Amino acid sequence: MKSILAFSGSARIHSLNAQLLQKASEMAREMGAVVEIIDLRALDLPLYDGDYEEANGLPDGARTLKEAMREADAFLIASPEYNSFPTPMLLNAIDWASRAESRDEAPLTAFKGKSAGLIAASPGPMGGLRSLTMLRTKLQNIGVTVVPAMAAVGGATPDAIADEHFADSNNGRRLKATLQALIHLTV
Repeated sequence: MKSILAFSGSARIHSLNAQLLQKASEMAREMGAVVEIIDLRALDLPLYDGDYEEANGLPDGARTLKEAMREADAFLIASPEYNSFPTPMLLNAIDWASRAESRDEAPLTAFKGKSAGLIAASPGPMGGLRSLTMLRTKLQNIGVTVVPAMAAVGGATPDAIADEHFADSNNGRRLKATLQALIHLTV
């Protein structure tokens, strides 16, 4: 059975991306995947700082994230768009997870051999697509295979995502295609 670690780059409590991630997780479970959702806000990660890392090592939240990432076969990431880029919280979490916990640890152990599906929701017409393109580049640079199909839900509203017929909409079909590709790609 494929295990997917799902997380949203949004720090907002009622985020469209967190709602989309929840919906996508339900859909992936219906497809046979095991999905664990991790809340990046709850990890309480400080802003990455090499001097802090040298003095204190990895914070507990980074260790928790890395362990969850190592245990998963794949990642499902919902990324809001802030000025055409993924959120600072998401980028910071990836940066912390990329750090070695000891000199003996191989580089990027939380990412090597992993695949990722990228999704976004926004009230705007592009649905966060620009952030997904930037996130794809970052993940590929650290060894993650990103599925070609990205699901950007434009014109998103909480009601539209929660609608029982969402899976049958154009946005729902794109989301389903992303999830199917992720599950198929995951070893």
